[in-house]
Amino acid sequence: MPGDSRPAVVEALRAAILAGEYAPKQRLVEVDLCERFGTSRFILRAALQDLASQGLVEFQRNRGARVRDVSLAEAIEITEVRILLEGLLAARAAERATKADIAMLRNLVKDMRTAVARSELMAYSELNAQLHAAIRTIAAHETAARLLRQLRDQTVRHQFSLSLVPGRPTVSLPQHEAIVAAISARNPEEAKQAMHNHLQSVIDAFRALSVATMQPGR
Repeated sequence: MPGDSRPAVVEALRAAILAGEYAPKQRLVEVDLCERFGTSRFILRAALQDLASQGLVEFQRNRGARVRDVSLAEAIEITEVRILLEGLLAARAAERATKADIAMLRNLVKDMRTAVARSELMAYSELNAQLHAAIRTIAAHETAARLLRQLRDQTVRHQFSLSLVPGRPTVSLPQHEAIVAAISARNPEEAKQAMHNHLQSVIDAFRALSVATMQPGR
């Protein structure tokens, strides 16, 4: 149990929200959370404030805290910002990648191919996240990585929905292959462009989801 460690409570509640244990707009009842995480109201309230600053929680007047509902329109805006940051990191990764880093990225892509061939959507989604995280680590840009973690957290629900769209992995797989190929060739400009192309595809897919949800009968 996190107990009296504010960072531990923040991380535990963040993980629960990202895992979907608390739904968008769901109230976060202090007494229940204190019992679950074995902490005090003082620590919990501070943790909720931290998560609010990260865009995962919001406070309603006279109603307390709830999970923030990020719209598809906002998810698109966030991804537009991610294009700039992740393009930077892909370029830096191309400059900094060691032989071991490249082998690791290629193994991840190989596993992604296997997941697509077996129609294992959940496995593909997890490998996708691992690949982006690996590129952030190789790039070693702490500020961009910190900002990206917050941005990705806010769109995790929409990213998950997108990963379950039939045929989506077969679209994104070659895009990830192109990113890894450019990093492996140590070509920063190509790596940046490949990342831009991939995230623009994500934006296009989000827009398609938005149109689909507005159609009658949905």
